[in-house]
Amino acid sequence: MQTITSIKNSKSKTPLVMITAYDALFASLFDKKVDIILVGDSLNMSFNAKPDTLSATLDIMIYHTKAVCAGAKETMIVCDMPFGSYTDEKMALENASRVYQETEAHAVKIEGGVERAHIIRRLTENSIAVMGHIGLMPQCVRSEGGYKIKGKNKENIKQLLLDAKAVEEAGAFCMVIEGVKADVAKEISKSVSIPTIGIVSGVDTDGQVLVWSDAFGFFNEFKPKFVKKYLNGAELIENAIEKYTDEVRTRAFPTTEHTY
Repeated sequence: MQTITSIKNSKSKTPLVMITAYDALFASLFDKKVDIILVGDSLNMSFNAKPDTLSATLDIMIYHTKAVCAGAKETMIVCDMPFGSYTDEKMALENASRVYQETEAHAVKIEGGVERAHIIRRLTENSIAVMGHIGLMPQCVRSEGGYKIKGKNKENIKQLLLDAKAVEEAGAFCMVIEGVKADVAKEISKSVSIPTIGIVSGVDTDGQVLVWSDAFGFFNEFKPKFVKKYLNGAELIENAIEKYTDEVRTRAFPTTEHTY
């Protein structure tokens, strides 16, 4: 099982694999096969059919983190801190402490760079491990008017480098880089000593993360450019439910084999 120390020591070695999970069943399938399971606030969209992540609450995140912890016993688990749960240091410490007290998560994830470094530092100084998150930040989708790719101009590149360094110096053990131009994500990764985990940010980060329902083809509303579909999950389920429905209606199921 990966630890905070082993994750930090993985810098520039075999790329880290992170995937989301929201329940015990899928967490058990991913257990021991990946390095990190993220209980992402993306569940608000893929699990609850909301338009963005912003209405996910701390209670919701704790509920799903408990479920994931029940299913994955030998994989590092990180709980996304939802929008509005870390507005200031006091609130962040109280809410992150709840995550630690009420779940078996190994760390929490916080979006933000320079402007959130003091919050990351407050948590790490109080023995709460933090995964950072810079670049495109889904919790800023409304204030920014959409999902905007970062690293397109010199000013933004400079800010991203400052954000990465601030997150590192605040004590984060690794950080997600989302929606950043590939060459810039590579530069950021080289500029810090902690591992970077990319999504929509090219191949030169220290690892990758995907939302499980995207990666395995269960979400068909649209297919983002950055997603590689490793399974046509929705099609398999649709075919199976059609077969089940047909067998029930024609009394082909259950047979004596499935009857006591």
